Amino acid sequence: MIDACRFEPLGGEEDLQGVLEVEGESFTNPWTREMYAWELQNRAVCHIYVARATDCPVAGFCAFWLVFDEIHINNIALRRKYRGQGMGTALMRHVLREATRLGAHRATLEVRASNEPARRLYERLGFHVAGTRRNYYSNPVEDALILWRDETS
Repeated sequence: MIDACRFEPLGGEEDLQGVLEVEGESFTNPWTREMYAWELQNRAVCHIYVARATDCPVAGFCAFWLVFDEIHINNIALRRKYRGQGMGTALMRHVLREATRLGAHRATLEVRASNEPARRLYERLGFHVAGTRRNYYSNPVEDALILWRDETS
C-alpha cells in the first residue's frame, strides 16, 4: 500500500474537500471549512500535506504549524480503508522530514489518552508523553496527552 502513495502540499479546492471528508470520517468534532480557510491565510505558519493513493486523491492528510524551530501537529488522519497499512507512519515521517527541511528541531502534538493506535504510532516515531491537558477533547470529554519529539528528522 505505501509503495503506491505519495505526499504533496495541499493543492486547491478539491484537496481541501478531500481533507474535510477525511476529517468527517475520522473525528467526533471535525474541523470545518471555515477553520481551514482561517488556517490557510498564513501559509508561512500553516502547512498541510495530503497523502495520495493511486485510487484516491486524498487518502489522508497532516496539518501542522511551524513556529520558530518547532512544529505543532494539529491534525493527522487517514480514510478508514487506508489505516493499519503503514500510510500513517509514512505520512508522519514525510512531515517530520519536511519540518526539518523548514528548520524545525522539535515536534509536538496532542492525542486522546484512549487512542492506543495513534499513541503506538507516535511512540514508534520517537514521541514521548510530556504532560496531560485535562478535559481537552469534547464529544466525548477526554484528556489529551501532550507528546514531544526532539530532532524532527
